[in-house]
Amino acid sequence: MLASQRQDRIVAEVRAHGAVRVADLVESLDVSEMTVRRDITELDRAGLVRRVHGGAVAPDSPGRPTDEPGFEAKSGWATAEKESIARLAARTVEPGQAVALSAGTTTHLLAQHLAADPALRPLTVVTNSLPVAQTLHQASPGAGPLDVILTGGSRTPSDALVGPVADAALATLRVDRLFLGVHGLDESGLMTPNLAEAATDRALLRCAAAVTVLADHTKWGVVGLARIASLTEVDVLVSDDALPAPARAVLADSGCTLLVPTPAPSKET
Repeated sequence: MLASQRQDRIVAEVRAHGAVRVADLVESLDVSEMTVRRDITELDRAGLVRRVHGGAVAPDSPGRPTDEPGFEAKSGWATAEKESIARLAARTVEPGQAVALSAGTTTHLLAQHLAADPALRPLTVVTNSLPVAQTLHQASPGAGPLDVILTGGSRTPSDALVGPVADAALATLRVDRLFLGVHGLDESGLMTPNLAEAATDRALLRCAAAVTVLADHTKWGVVGLARIASLTEVDVLVSDDALPAPARAVLADSGCTLLVPTPAPSKET
């Protein structure tokens, strides 16, 4: 395979999944690690990907601790992984519960599943996300009661409502489970680039009896200016099968349960 063909494959993988690991490319391209790293370096110089530790990510993905992409930009990253994560998370919700959904593109997909499933009614959802609230508000009224409680607050680029008004509202509430989207996470915990959003996320954690984090594999190792919580405060992480082995080991050590969607069986021809 020519270098140009390999590099086209790498760019295609990054565009499809938001990120790609060197180890996976070595296996799929059947070349050496040095060759893959050289290809990634050239693509990084051309602005087609951004080189990160262990692989490559989309050039417009967050790189600095203060980067805060908008909701629309993030909606196009790792779309297949996010959808499978949201579908699995929806299966953990039970009718009659009160749950909280933070802002985020994966939690927004979860809201779509909750809105579409009448078997989950009655259901009460607390959220500080404008897209989540709008999606749930548009659910079919004939399917049963679906109560939505939207916090007030100041709007962020990710369409979250944050700040003292949101924090005060959440201090008066109690929910069975929080589904939390994050900007990034690593062994030090959950992170976001927005200081006010971190404070409101902590208010969400305090009002929840249990915490489920929704984060695809591209979030692992992404840094943010503000730390939301440690991994020991997370009960469940729903991710995808590409989450690296070192991350899985860290999660196990922290006592966090990892849920990964089961790949669909291939169809025989």
